[in-house]
Amino acid sequence: MTVANILLSGIVGSTAYGLAHEGSDVDRLGMFAAPTEELHGLHRPKESHVSTAPDSTLHEAAKWCRLALSGNPTVMELVWLPDELYEVRTPLGDELIAIRTTLPSAQRVRDAYLGYATQQFRRLQNRNDGSQADDSQAEASADTGKRTAKHARHLKRLCTQGYDLYATGQLTIRVEDPESYHRFGEQVAADPDSALPLLRDFEERFDRTRSVLPEQPDESAAEAWLRGVRRHFYAS
Repeated sequence: MTVANILLSGIVGSTAYGLAHEGSDVDRLGMFAAPTEELHGLHRPKESHVSTAPDSTLHEAAKWCRLALSGNPTVMELVWLPDELYEVRTPLGDELIAIRTTLPSAQRVRDAYLGYATQQFRRLQNRNDGSQADDSQAEASADTGKRTAKHARHLKRLCTQGYDLYATGQLTIRVEDPESYHRFGEQVAADPDSALPLLRDFEERFDRTRSVLPEQPDESAAEAWLRGVRRHFYAS
């Protein structure tokens, strides 16, 4: 996949979190700028480019900003990566990193991170229900167990990272004590319902914590940055 005008790109996912194991996929996330002139035609340019082998997702700058302002946990990672995980970092990308603390807002971060975590829990429950419904299968397959453990690790990470961002205004990508995430994954693979106490605990933490983030996002910084991108890629 060849995409022009990449502004920022890096390695995300389990490698970035410190949860990768032998055989883990390497996921990449990035952002690009469409030529400004193409935004005025009858057909708008493609807003996302997704490929597999290697796994890579690139969002157009405006779409990335909209997703970040909504609290989307996946795109938010791009501007909080450790320096060594960036593969493309341009001056415009650095300008975006410089305003990263203006993008999240309390309610949207809470809704997005807890919402994604709840989705992970429902996947765990559905898998559990399926295995219980079929008495002919005494044990889940090893592959199913691995997927269940992976979803459990994601659930814990989303809760932890989302709460830290909500409480401190900072997003830490690499998790503390990765081994505890692997133990949690194995526990939940054996009993998916054991993930519920952690989810409920974080819901209560969000409820009783006063966030340092504004209640609603101030789009002015993102708007100013995006207009700068449009000026840069405008060919008169």
